[in-house]
Amino acid sequence: MGCFSCCGADDVGKKKKRDDPYVPVPAPGGNYGYNRGPAPTHAVRTSRSQLIEVPAIPLDEIKEITKNFSSDALIGEGSYARVFLGVLKDGKKSAVKRLDSSKQPDQEFLVQVSAVSRLKHDNVIQLLGYCALGSTRILAYEYATRGSLHDVLHGKKGVKGSQPGPVLSWMQRARIAVSAARGLEFLHEKAEPRVVHRDIKSSNILLFDNDVAKIGDFDVSNQAPDMAARLHSTRVLGTFGYHAPDMQ
Repeated sequence: MGCFSCCGADDVGKKKKRDDPYVPVPAPGGNYGYNRGPAPTHAVRTSRSQLIEVPAIPLDEIKEITKNFSSDALIGEGSYARVFLGVLKDGKKSAVKRLDSSKQPDQEFLVQVSAVSRLKHDNVIQLLGYCALGSTRILAYEYATRGSLHDVLHGKKGVKGSQPGPVLSWMQRARIAVSAARGLEFLHEKAEPRVVHRDIKSSNILLFDNDVAKIGDFDVSNQAPDMAARLHSTRVLGTFGYHAPDMQ
């Protein structure tokens, strides 16, 4: 799994009043939560008038559902993050991505969270929640029930001796390819703003029941008015895999 880098915010309105229900405020323990006003739980707004459409999850809750980031709950590890399996309070299984310690400002991280939280498509992995506490950065994504395409083709990544899954039929291959292409089409052509993943590979194509594929392991890190917002795994260019020549 990549980082939000999946594994992605800027300027919380410092001049707004603390009683504004849309402004993230430090909860007990320093975690950014919500002003408990009449606003809906998900209505967190940055100073750029961008909503964060997923809830902030308290660090204590994340520690509880991952058994304090126990190795028993570890399901993946990348260059900049470790991923744990947990069940959120609403009963949904989640891939909880704990990013390595970061000096990234909270405001910048929250703007990135906002952008990713608003990417809604059947073939793009969904962000379920987040946590920002000091240098701690955690992103909770929906859990891919069948792992990644890499797991099926080559065996579980990073697990010594792991064996590939059953050979995919041509129909399964077609369904996976089409759904992955639809996810990329959404990101490249229909999302607002348009985003470029820049790190597409088999480990970033996550599989669900009925051979549904979703694009994952991305983060919003670089936005500029004269270019498409760039989604990546943890760095601006993600891991050193394939990059389209025009995006070098």
